[in-house]
Amino acid sequence: MHEHSRSLVIVANADSQDLSLFASLGQGRLEARRRVVVNEPARVGKSMVLAVAPARGVLYAGHLSGESESSVSSLRIDATSGELALLGRVPVADSMSYLAVDRAERFLLGASYGGSIVTVNPIAADGAVAASQRILATRPKAHCVLPDPSNRYVLHTSLGADLLYQQVFDADAGTLTPNVPPTFSVTPNSGPRFIVFAPQAHVVYVISELDGSIFVLPFDPDRGTLGSPVQVASALPPGFSGKIWAADIHVRPDGRFLYVCERTSSTVTAFAVDARDGRLTPLDSYSTVTQPRAFAIDPSGTVLIVAGQLSNSIQTFTIDAATGRLAPVAEYPVGRNPTWVEIVALH
Repeated sequence: MHEHSRSLVIVANADSQDLSLFASLGQGRLEARRRVVVNEPARVGKSMVLAVAPARGVLYAGHLSGESESSVSSLRIDATSGELALLGRVPVADSMSYLAVDRAERFLLGASYGGSIVTVNPIAADGAVAASQRILATRPKAHCVLPDPSNRYVLHTSLGADLLYQQVFDADAGTLTPNVPPTFSVTPNSGPRFIVFAPQAHVVYVISELDGSIFVLPFDPDRGTLGSPVQVASALPPGFSGKIWAADIHVRPDGRFLYVCERTSSTVTAFAVDARDGRLTPLDSYSTVTQPRAFAIDPSGTVLIVAGQLSNSIQTFTIDAATGRLAPVAEYPVGRNPTWVEIVALH
């Protein structure tokens, strides 16, 4: 890596079953590094998903490992060079649509859309995921699982049942048990997909795949439960027509701005966040690479990177720190069918 590189950009490509690595050069400019093969493709059409344990310096990739096999690979991230080294690979119960590391970096949580399950795997001392696995059956189409900032609670979604599960998380044992109440319902046929906590931890945002809703939900950090929406915003750009297919959602690290992407319109939409109750005010929608499945915001909150499934490329934007507005910078080719982006700070 060059001395002026500040972060490593990792793009997971589902159909080529590899990772495209880039060095960040600042201001949304990237330098292509190397391609890392995770697994020779057994079949295509499934997502490859990523999660990072930043303190451990380990990347986790959920991927296909055979015609009817799914695995998670653990890769060590060199903190200076950004090079990846395989630590190990373990089978998992089904293909993963989401991975998350608990806040203490002792367990890897997974959600399987196809299997309608949530899983918990211990992380070994060297950072590799261990093979033993707890499996929790859910209503149809589990799509996301995420620990709260205190690491005492976990939320996960059932896109098919329009539910958010509310779980108590034992961070020592890695167990999930139902909270009271155990679930929270959202609008029928909205299809809750991904969730994100506001940095202040008192608000949760949920993006719904099927109707483009963004639910702004109060979160009680003491009880780990959600309250009635203070707002239901929309991920759709002005004048939208066609089949709604909302995808990803992220909050800028300072909590002042929120962003979502929608695949049919190939747009990213920006919102200002009210610090008091988390309400959203639309700022603008931006055209981007075709069928944006995923995006990420860099640790400094100054760059947003979007992956286009049909363009087989990523696009970088700078984020105006004062206004939250985006400015396109450049587009870079990646592997086939990119489905996830992670940005990791380097020394």
